[in-house]
Amino acid sequence: MLPTLKERNRYMAFESISSAKFSRNDVVKALWDSALRFLGELGAGKTSLWMMDWDEEKQKGILKANHKSADSVRTALALVNSINGQRVILNVLGISGTIKKTREKYIK
Repeated sequence: MLPTLKERNRYMAFESISSAKFSRNDVVKALWDSALRFLGELGAGKTSLWMMDWDEEKQKGILKANHKSADSVRTALALVNSINGQRVILNVLGISGTIKKTREKYIK
């Protein structure tokens, strides 16, 4: 595939601020529910949203989305206010163009 035709991705580091600990599946379900409510099925599908990493101990993760929808994904992330009935804030730590830089700069 020609480089000009490839989808450019953005990698978003985020953390969960809550008294409870959440599994990867719980966070993914909450993210998709929020994206579907905010963007609808068509908009959520266009984001190419994918959970790359989730550290259950640190409660930090990395999401992948295409570059055109990074702001929409960030907003959908901010709209999550509970997971499994527990209050939570999903805080975006930063966005980068490569997963390596995202890990080095925001996750450590």
